[in-house]
Amino acid sequence: MKRVSFVALCVVALAVLLFSGEIRTVEAVTCSPTELSPCAPAFTSSAAPSAACCSKLKEQQPCLCGYTKNPSLKQYVNSPNAKRVASSCQVPYPKC
Repeated sequence: MKRVSFVALCVVALAVLLFSGEIRTVEAVTCSPTELSPCAPAFTSSAAPSAACCSKLKEQQPCLCGYTKNPSLKQYVNSPNAKRVASSCQVPYPKC
């Protein structure tokens, strides 16, 4: 259970890093760090992000700045793996 929580936090942190840049969306996005669960393997290891991970990162991009402001998620979003995944998925690293 602790590993699942850690992975979920890592996923959220990565999402925050990737999607906190300038974002213009037409439709509303529900911000939920758990939506980034497909990215957990890439956030916690050197594994390449899956297509599902990149899709979710792009979807959650408007939420990333909010994730970086969350003390529980900030350390994960600012991690080197999160930056790597964002770059691999061609999602701009957030500048909040």
